[in-house]
Order: sequence, then C-alpha cells, then structure tokens
Amino acid sequence: MVRAVSQVLLIEDDEAMRATLQRTLERRGYQVATCGDGSQALTRWQALRPDLVLLDLSLPGQDGLEVLAQARQAGLATPVLILTARGTVGDRIIGLNTGADDYLPKPFDLDELEARMRALVRRRPEATTATMVAGPRFAGLQVDADSGAVWFNDAPLELAPREAAMLRTLLQRPGQAVAKERLFEAVFPGELEVQLEAVEVVAYRLRKRLAPTGVTLVTLRGLGYLLRAPTA
Repeated sequence: MVRAVSQVLLIEDDEAMRATLQRTLERRGYQVATCGDGSQALTRWQALRPDLVLLDLSLPGQDGLEVLAQARQAGLATPVLILTARGTVGDRIIGLNTGADDYLPKPFDLDELEARMRALVRRRPEATTATMVAGPRFAGLQVDADSGAVWFNDAPLELAPREAAMLRTLLQRPGQAVAKERLFEAVFPGELEVQLEAVEVVAYRLRKRLAPTGVTLVTLRGLGYLLRAPTA
C-alpha cells in the first residue's frame, strides 16, 4: 500500500506556475508549502521536512542544483522531483547526479506529474514504530521486508530512495561483491538515458550515510561493491 503524501514543498520562482500547481495539487489531496527564492529554499526545506520536494532549477538567489546539493550534504533524504525547462539529456544526468530522484521537463501534463510523485513516494521506504518484518540483516543493519525501510540497531536510517534501493540490494549479499550493473538495475530501473557511472554517485552518498554505523561500502574495481562489517 502506498502511503499518502502529507506535505509537498514546491520550490518554484514563477508566481503563476507556483499558484497553479499549489491549487491543483491541493485539490488532489496534497498539502503544499511553497518557496519562490533559492536563497531561502534550504531553510524552508529543513524547517518543514516534507514528504516530497518539487524543485525548479532556475531560481533567484541560488540555483536549484546548488540548493539540491546543499540539501543532500546536510543529510536531507527527501525525494526530489526536478521540474524545469532545462530538458536535455545532459541536464537530466546532471540533476540525477546531484541527488535528484526524478526529472520532468516543462511543459508537463499534470496527470504525469502526479504519477511521478506517487512513484517516488512508493519507492521511499516508510519507517514506523510498528513491529518490523525481519528481512536481510548485517552488522546491525536490517531491512524491513514489509516496508523496505532500513534500520540500524532498531533506529531507522534516513535514506533517499536511490540510496535505500542500493543498500537493500547490497544487503541481499552481505560481505560479497555485487556488480555495478546489478546495482544500476536496482537503483535506476528502466532509465535508459542514465549512464552506468551514475551508480558511483549514489554509492558516494550512501557511503556517507553509513559512516555513523561503522559499516563500510567498499569499491572493488572490476567486481562492484560490497558491505564490510566494522572491525573490533
């Protein structure tokens, strides 16, 4: 079952576009907070902790990609859907490499927008205080087989959807190498425009998420990646 989105943060500088999207999404049952200035976006994001961020790139004050990069560096794992007129394949790859979870060029159909929003929420594991259904376990890390959330020592890890997908795949073979191609299929399913090297970007972000756990994400050139338990 897909959880309902309680709050969306819409970061868009075009006042007419912002008002139209807010009104439309609220009619469809979403709670929508807005921000029209890139220099204020990160502060708003940190304060609200929304379920989903819709992010324009051409923002006054600070470019949307800079906002996204800072958010990821600050540990914000909120799913991000970029909405922008920069629609080339190169722009899409840059956005995904910076930490976006999906990319929708303007102009777009509102039904497609909502479908992509729902897909992102569906991919985001929901950590709850309910009893966890035991899944793969390794060095204190465990996957909830029901929700897909990853926990460490009974506390949920805050992971972006692509980071969570990579970690769940690695936890299926703990301590063993998982090929980059296998990880690509899990992290970027069906995304033909994304290059294999994008796996390295997600691995870099996941490695930072795992640092407090003591578990190491090791790169094995020519073989892939593996999880290594902390040494005593």
